[in-house]
Amino acid sequence: MSEAISIENKCSEEIVLLTDKFFRFLSAEKRYSLHTLNSYRTDIFYFLDFLFKLKEKTLEKNDLENLNIRSFRSWLASRIENHDNSSNARAVSSLRSFFKFCNENNLINNQEIRKLKTPKISKSLPKAVDEIDIKKILEEINNLYKNSSENLWKIKRDEALLILIYGCGLRISEALAVNKKALENNQTLIVSGKGKKQRMVPILSVVKEKIDEYLKICPFVIDRETPIFLGSKGKTYTRRDFSNIIQRIRQNLGLPKTTTPHAFRHSFATHLLSAGGDLRTIQELLGHESLSTTQRYTKIDKERLINSYEKFHLR
Repeated sequence: MSEAISIENKCSEEIVLLTDKFFRFLSAEKRYSLHTLNSYRTDIFYFLDFLFKLKEKTLEKNDLENLNIRSFRSWLASRIENHDNSSNARAVSSLRSFFKFCNENNLINNQEIRKLKTPKISKSLPKAVDEIDIKKILEEINNLYKNSSENLWKIKRDEALLILIYGCGLRISEALAVNKKALENNQTLIVSGKGKKQRMVPILSVVKEKIDEYLKICPFVIDRETPIFLGSKGKTYTRRDFSNIIQRIRQNLGLPKTTTPHAFRHSFATHLLSAGGDLRTIQELLGHESLSTTQRYTKIDKERLINSYEKFHLR
């Protein structure tokens, strides 16, 4: 989305260089992912575009220094109709980070945005996939490819990827980045998570078996440090590729829209908690920085218990 708008003809060279410096900071120091960087760039560029249209002139550094709380509220109000609270909260956070960076590095002196209240967003609970539905999805992978011999390696690939996400609680990006080097220990898996932080998770024998089955018949050569999951032409398998597969399966089986690749990670946490796993262990396995993020699964578990009770109580 950030490619859809440019600020070079709307801002002075000084502001363009200032934003470039901020994005380099996020990339080099904060080690943000490309997806996160694009989100920050989109939010900040659209804010500058809003100011350009408001002032009807090329923006200078002093225009940013002279902004007051009314300017920020006006910008936020302009977004209300076309953006939800979650998107607006993210945009406010992006601007706060930008102005904080500028203030701390003596690039711009303006702290008015600190007075702007973040739009309240309701935290939706993660939606887990029932174990019986996960089995149905695995069976449907075979039907999707019509079980032909030339597609057998793709069937094994998608089975292995799903089992890896569900069996180890990985984010889809973490699973797609797994290479042979990370799998060299048959009992644990080294995962590079958000912010390039590494964690070690146990790897179940069924997960390792599924991956080995796939690697044994994959028609492409995979070296030690290359991601193991590949697409039809030997290029890296993408998040979109796998999401499209799951979407087709979801439609075929009549499963809810919440059945996504990320939902298998939620299923790992929910099912582990139901089996008696403690929150601290689950927090470490998922790579959550805050325990409060992991605690959301206790609410899910209570809902599952209540639903199960009501279902059998009515019989």
